[in-house]
Amino acid sequence: MSNNRSVLFIDSGIGGIPYCVDFHKKNPHEEVCYLADTQNFPYGPRGKEELASILINLTEKLIKNINPKLVVLACNTATVSALPQLRMKFPQLPFVGTVPAIKPAALASQNGKVGILGTRRTIDEIRALNIANKTCEIIGIAAPELVEFIEKHFNKASENEKTEVVRKYINIFKREGAYSLVLGCTHFLYLLEEFRREASPNIVVFDSLEGITKRIDFLLDENNGELRAEKDFLPSHKLILTSECDDDLWQERAKTLSFNISIIN
Repeated sequence: MSNNRSVLFIDSGIGGIPYCVDFHKKNPHEEVCYLADTQNFPYGPRGKEELASILINLTEKLIKNINPKLVVLACNTATVSALPQLRMKFPQLPFVGTVPAIKPAALASQNGKVGILGTRRTIDEIRALNIANKTCEIIGIAAPELVEFIEKHFNKASENEKTEVVRKYINIFKREGAYSLVLGCTHFLYLLEEFRREASPNIVVFDSLEGITKRIDFLLDENNGELRAEKDFLPSHKLILTSECDDDLWQERAKTLSFNISIIN
């Protein structure tokens, strides 16, 4: 058995692209679709119920349009806000969520202090769900302006600008005594090297990129690989937006990824 349908990645902007690219490189015969919900960007400030409703409606449209075989919520905010509701609404469709790598960060922390950089929604949900453990002290910083910087200015920013915007947050975590730092928003992976460089040697930086690709592979390999594409399948990758964009940035991104770009209303 084989299944040549798409693996769908969803985010409000460019944050989930590194996850999509990592999976794509390791699975060249799998068709990939990346959905940027530009109409509702950013997800961070939205309420939990509102975001769940947005993602349920969006998933319904995508099932009708591309009929994905698996959906990756390539956004920490979307995951902590809507993953259970999506699984309940679409029980036939496997979902993978991007949960911040708090548990390994907590285990690695020698003083029990773990810094988390993310959206306010993500940090609030982490505290409410106690994802780490009771002995771990969470130092959470919401950074919506960093999401905006990466989404709109990253491509044109100089190395000095990237370093300065990262250093501001690292200095806060250093003052608070954090030993581990979790990048709790997929957008922040674009600055992973800057975070690691500025945090070293005092703070260890964690992300969830490798774990997500492994989880997708695990689900595709279940039941003797019934969700796997044919070995000789030639996929046609897609980049989908939910609104018209004024600039050429998304066209350039689609070209760089070698994806076909379209808009879904």
